[in-house]
Amino acid sequence: MIRSLRVRLMLAAALLALLFMLALLPALQQAFSLALKEAIEKRLASDITTLISAARIENGQLKMPDLLPDEQYNLPDRRLLGYIFDRDGNLVWRSRATNDEQINYTPRYDGRGNEFAQFHQADGEEYFVYDAEVKLLGGQSAAFSIVALQPLREYQQTLNGLRERLYLGFGAALLALLGLLWGGLTWGLRSLHQLRHELDEVESGAREGLSSEHPRELLRLTGSLNRLLRSEREQRQRYRDSLGDLAHSLKTPLAVLQGVSESMAQRREDREQARVLQSQIERMSQQIDYQLQRASLRKSGLVRHQVVLQPLLESLCSTLSKVYRDKRVKVTLEVPERATVPMEQGALLEMLGNLLENAYRLCLSEVRVSLRSGPSLVELCVEDDGPGVPPDQRERILQRGERLDRQNPGQGIGLAVVKDIIESYDANLTLDDSPLGGAAFRVRFSLD
Repeated sequence: MIRSLRVRLMLAAALLALLFMLALLPALQQAFSLALKEAIEKRLASDITTLISAARIENGQLKMPDLLPDEQYNLPDRRLLGYIFDRDGNLVWRSRATNDEQINYTPRYDGRGNEFAQFHQADGEEYFVYDAEVKLLGGQSAAFSIVALQPLREYQQTLNGLRERLYLGFGAALLALLGLLWGGLTWGLRSLHQLRHELDEVESGAREGLSSEHPRELLRLTGSLNRLLRSEREQRQRYRDSLGDLAHSLKTPLAVLQGVSESMAQRREDREQARVLQSQIERMSQQIDYQLQRASLRKSGLVRHQVVLQPLLESLCSTLSKVYRDKRVKVTLEVPERATVPMEQGALLEMLGNLLENAYRLCLSEVRVSLRSGPSLVELCVEDDGPGVPPDQRERILQRGERLDRQNPGQGIGLAVVKDIIESYDANLTLDDSPLGGAAFRVRFSLD
């Protein structure tokens, strides 16, 4: 399937132009053939006039000069053939050019005047024939049929030469037309290229909407896209505001419940109920945090973000190194200086924060972050030299609330949030063994 609009239009235009030329060629050939036959008829009529003007009647006999005014009749190698027949069809005179020709032509003397026709010999040779009936010669009564012939092959050669020139001319015209069409389509589709450029800027966050400097045919499309962009931004903001309001409204009741549970815990008989209550409060807090992070870090509709990775990594690693200063973690960043990741900055911070915090917490002394970029793929890898994750447990730890490390505090939602963020960007998260000895979290983004 041809996906280029320009190529489709070019193929359609080329096909139409080719069909038009193929239909026009026979018409042109027919017109030229008729014009050529008309010219031959006029020429033969003029030659007949030459013969008539040279003919004389003496004592009832036809007399023709040895040399005619038209040299074509006098030269044996010329192809203009002249004959004169009497009323009974007997040949009474022939031009010198006919000496080597065996023409079996029977004149038509039927009182209908002049006639232009084609004559076919038994050997397959064809001729144009102009047959003129003459009743007066030199002022005297006479009855002759004066005939001029010209071989058809000369006409055919001329027609074939014209056909070849037409084919060459039409081929050159078709190529020139295709070149002009290509240029015209390039100019005509320039507005679509401008629209694509503006959409790229919208995706990259360089502009908030499309301009109105487009042809009238595209203004309705650009207007619809701008309304969609505004609606998407407003809906996303309303969603975030609603989630913030919900979280704020739930914090106070949860704080009250937490206070009540602490008061209950001070009474020995209520400690079991307080423990259950605190467990449920913690679970509710966990659910609220998880849903807030999951909803607020979704991919933004039509906007395609590109964030430079290295400054974010340096900032996060600096913070985590202070948190885990006792470990003296060695961090290796194998990231090109201006390399980017196709994510929103907030989502990238949340994802990297969870992955790096997990690596710092579980490593022995070393963490490595690398980025590999290709024409259609970006792969981000976070590795550590910790105990790693058993293959049969790798799928489970990516689920919400699941943790292998029970010694350190946590709610078990970090990797689940990471997985949700990655999936919202149509990326892929895999968990492998690292050459450092621990786990390797690989995030692959497709750029297609």
